[in-house]
Amino acid sequence: MTLDEYILQHTEPEPDYLYQLWRATNIHTIHGRMASGHLQGRLLKMLVRMIRPKNILEIGTFSGYSAISMAEGLNEGGKLYTFEINDEMEDFTRPWIEGSPVADKIEFIIGDALEEAPKLGIAFDLAFMDGDKRTYRDCYEMVMKLMKPGGFILADNTLWDGHVVDHAYDKDRQTQGIETFNDYIARDPRVEQVILPLRDGLTLIRRIDD
Repeated sequence: MTLDEYILQHTEPEPDYLYQLWRATNIHTIHGRMASGHLQGRLLKMLVRMIRPKNILEIGTFSGYSAISMAEGLNEGGKLYTFEINDEMEDFTRPWIEGSPVADKIEFIIGDALEEAPKLGIAFDLAFMDGDKRTYRDCYEMVMKLMKPGGFILADNTLWDGHVVDHAYDKDRQTQGIETFNDYIARDPRVEQVILPLRDGLTLIRRIDD
């Protein structure tokens, strides 16, 4: 048994619906590994339970795994607004979201969150950033304007497969985007942050002006 297998055996079981979604994502999409999966999905649900947000903003829906996982943790009346800029994903993702047990808690929107999220006129308690890595800093600044004091931002892929410390990727634009973002929030006096070395890196950020 590997350590990863041991961890999953001692973590809340993955719901069958999410396992089927994870499997379909890996069979029918090119970048199936982008789906959050069992461990991260259960962590996202747990963080929602702990933070108890009323409104969640997600940037980067992909196949809907993380959206459904977070929506599972929402209290009655809570809502998750998730944006996917790639309209080619809609035919795959929308049926999975709308067929999920938490469909009533999720608003799935095709469009650029940088432009469309501010138009919602909603203040968010929690945001999950998992969109274009090249625009992470711009995305972060947009999200900060929508966050309630004391709100939390989760930024995915912040270790970027280890490329952030591999000089072979110094000219890669997505790696540069992640490095710029990581350096920026490390110096941002408005927040406190910690990187969890989970999967591809997950940064927990708390806005401290509360």
